Amino acid sequence: MNMNRGNPFQKEVVVDSWPDFKAVITRRQKEAETDNLDHYTNAYAVFYKDFRAYQQLLEEHDVINWDQVFQIQGLQNEVCDVSNAVANSKQLGVKLTSFKAVQFSPHSALPDTNALKGSSPRLTYLNTADADLLNRTWSRGGNEQCLRYIVKLISCFPSVCVRDDKGNPVSWSLTDQFATMCHGYTLPEHRRKGYSQLVALTLARKLRSQGFPCQGNVLDDNTASISLLKNVRAEFLPCRFHRLILTPAAFSG
Repeated sequence: MNMNRGNPFQKEVVVDSWPDFKAVITRRQKEAETDNLDHYTNAYAVFYKDFRAYQQLLEEHDVINWDQVFQIQGLQNEVCDVSNAVANSKQLGVKLTSFKAVQFSPHSALPDTNALKGSSPRLTYLNTADADLLNRTWSRGGNEQCLRYIVKLISCFPSVCVRDDKGNPVSWSLTDQFATMCHGYTLPEHRRKGYSQLVALTLARKLRSQGFPCQGNVLDDNTASISLLKNVRAEFLPCRFHRLILTPAAFSG
């Protein structure tokens, strides 16, 4: 989808065979400028009809750049076992995180703007000047690579935020390179005001209006977000979202 909209992350698709493919991997184009420590941008998404075809793609020469830190994402369980086995054979460290997969349907609740009264706070969108705050507050952030990644996401994809009377973001969510809603966050002093729900539902409607899927993921122990998603009638999918971060020995120090 993003490849057909200007391809801002310079992606390409690799398949095991064509036209009768059994495995698909999206990756960065080889000519794209890369940072070997940037697992945010060095990202692969995986889908397969036969996990053995996926394993064969992983083992093929030049499909994956095993000499950099990178991530693999997928919604199928064998992604974890197969990726881990091949990575171990190449002596890479693997960090796996698994999430509940969620989607917002057209039947989800409508945004409630009652939380916004008067001229402030106001509902708007993020800009690149907000990236430092997002980098500092993201559990996955706090580094130079994440800051660059967030700037790119804000520049390329839909976002929503609530700003206070000084124009500072107090609650927000944005969209990642795989059209997934991510980094939904409200500053602690502004919680319990309905902002998170307002932001999530507004972004979902914004994505749907632009032809994007309305999808996200949430950790099993994030009870506050799970409760919010249930309240707005989001659908918890039967599959899980898996993210593996793989690190070569040269960068594991």
